[in-house]
Amino acid sequence: MPRAIWKGSITFGLVEIPVGLVSARRRGADLSFDMLDKRDLSPVGYKRVSKSTGREVPWEEIVKGYEYEPDQYVVLGDRDFERANPEAARTVEIMDFVDLASIDPVFFEKPYYLEPLKRNSKGYALLRETLRRTGKAGVARVVIRAREHIAAVYPRGRALAMVLLRYVHELRPAEEIEAPGEDLKHLEVSAQEIRMAERVVQAMAAEWDPGRYNDGYRDDLLSLIDRKVAAGQTRAIEEPEERRPSRARGEVVDLMPLLRRSVEQTRSRSTSSPRKQKRPAGSRKGHRSRSA
Repeated sequence: MPRAIWKGSITFGLVEIPVGLVSARRRGADLSFDMLDKRDLSPVGYKRVSKSTGREVPWEEIVKGYEYEPDQYVVLGDRDFERANPEAARTVEIMDFVDLASIDPVFFEKPYYLEPLKRNSKGYALLRETLRRTGKAGVARVVIRAREHIAAVYPRGRALAMVLLRYVHELRPAEEIEAPGEDLKHLEVSAQEIRMAERVVQAMAAEWDPGRYNDGYRDDLLSLIDRKVAAGQTRAIEEPEERRPSRARGEVVDLMPLLRRSVEQTRSRSTSSPRKQKRPAGSRKGHRSRSA
């Protein structure tokens, strides 16, 4: 069972629901690579070195300090972070309820689960079912690791999930991106091309099923590692090849032939049998799969 990061309560109005905060991200999902010295492939490690003495400092001797004046610090321990605001440090305080679908995915940052501390928590079940039936999410204030976040609380199966949200000031406005304007006539995008592109989208439309997708690049990378081990290529370093652009910059492309071929491909794909999914790379034996 995953370990709770902290234990506290969800609050909305006068209702208080005891919960534990559990990371929703599974450990070991990423491939982990060690840094090596290119000359002899010896491991290269990180050291926490004191700037004044040059000696390595073990974790148990490290404390957090706030520099209030040059070279003058206030030292804070774990109890200090809770003492600053004991209620906020252990509370998911729901401030508003909004339509879950109205939250732009660009704001989503990190997922968690809110696990009830009592197995048959009536308040937990009540909040979960109310959110499910109304299609709402609770916009909450929560403190994690000495920083206040905003988050969205919503039902996921039998559990309540909570995803941390980015603040508006953390996101670059879309207007800063040098994207094509909305004058399609000026861009020479024809009505026929739009209709054909819509046909491609409709032909490729599907119900969202996360189980259909897997990390193909991870599988390919593990296959490459297997081939190198089998061939004894465990120390050779190959220089990357320079990639040439497929076409010159600024070249105008006739999109209609590409759109027609896309429609034809999706038609033939829908009539053929579904492709067999690759075996998850994590099922391979002999490979480490630690969290980076």
